[in-house]
Amino acid sequence: MRIMPNDLGRQYSLHAAEYEAKAIEVLRSGWYILGREVEAFEKEWAAMVGARHCVGLASGLDALWIAFRLLNIGAGDEVIVSANAYIACVMGITINGATPVFVEPDQYDNIDADKIEAAVTPRTKAILAVHLYGQSCDMDKIMDIARRHNLKVVEDCAQSHGNRWKGRVTGSIGDIGCFSFYPTKGCGAFGDAGCITTNDDDIAARCRVFRNYGSDRRYHNKVVGANSRLDELQAGLLRVKLKYLQDFNEERCRIAARYDAELNLPGLIKPRVRPGADSSWHQYVVHLPGFRDELAAWLDKNGIGTIIHYPIPPHLSEAYANLGYHKGDFPIAERYADEVLSLPMYNGMTAEEQETVIRTINAYRPGCV
Repeated sequence: MRIMPNDLGRQYSLHAAEYEAKAIEVLRSGWYILGREVEAFEKEWAAMVGARHCVGLASGLDALWIAFRLLNIGAGDEVIVSANAYIACVMGITINGATPVFVEPDQYDNIDADKIEAAVTPRTKAILAVHLYGQSCDMDKIMDIARRHNLKVVEDCAQSHGNRWKGRVTGSIGDIGCFSFYPTKGCGAFGDAGCITTNDDDIAARCRVFRNYGSDRRYHNKVVGANSRLDELQAGLLRVKLKYLQDFNEERCRIAARYDAELNLPGLIKPRVRPGADSSWHQYVVHLPGFRDELAAWLDKNGIGTIIHYPIPPHLSEAYANLGYHKGDFPIAERYADEVLSLPMYNGMTAEEQETVIRTINAYRPGCV
């Protein structure tokens, strides 16, 4: 039997009857766009986050680029972002014509807040705080820099559903929180979905108009908007998952704790959790300086799947060759891209499966592939 890096069927099977009943309920309702399920989910998600508003959108990428559009950030403006972030984070900036300014990650795999201020210029308009792998950035330092330089803060919470920074849930701290509900996320949909959260009444109101062709009522269009609406079916299914989000996170914490306690391969660097933050362990990402690919091949040979999050930093991606960066410009992010590996981590993972992963990793020796 092969152990996958993620097994979505396990999480589904935990509450399959509820998902299926909700799907049938929505299908029989005859109302599929911007109805009661979306409205209810938005209220419930906002309450979980601790934000005044949640606005459902079609995807996490839509949440990002719409957030910057609502903040009037565009051509000529700069947005600071971690150099090891997923490329969608950068796309959310550049879709609007703004320029990403990269900052190296810290030992917790998130943006190094101590290096942000040096990247601020007169053109800087915002900081994108990407809460990577399931734990928070240092939001105290980020918010302090933002206040002193009059910058907006957008939180990318795609991988931090329900995570806290010193008691506050991510997505409630900055000006806007952006969530993806891609199926692999902590509270994943059964397709693409996303949302923004905010405590700003005006931003929320404008987002509701913008997501629906710029219309506040049928055939009355106030702005040139987008078609980015969380649909009723996904909203209904997300409402079911949200009831169990804390359980899902606690289970992943138990899996991570066992990895922490039992992995003992020399040279393997286990993930660190920042003081003041918690982690939902969206991924359990180890660093393997000099032997990542060899260990991944060893695990694959033994029927264990892994994923690299992420093998190419955005500044070296072909998509952003126009920015003019070269190898060596962000050596820490580039080194991380060469040494990170995400181990199997999913709800419903059995103790026996994790035992196999741990035993196989600990048995690795150089040259055994």
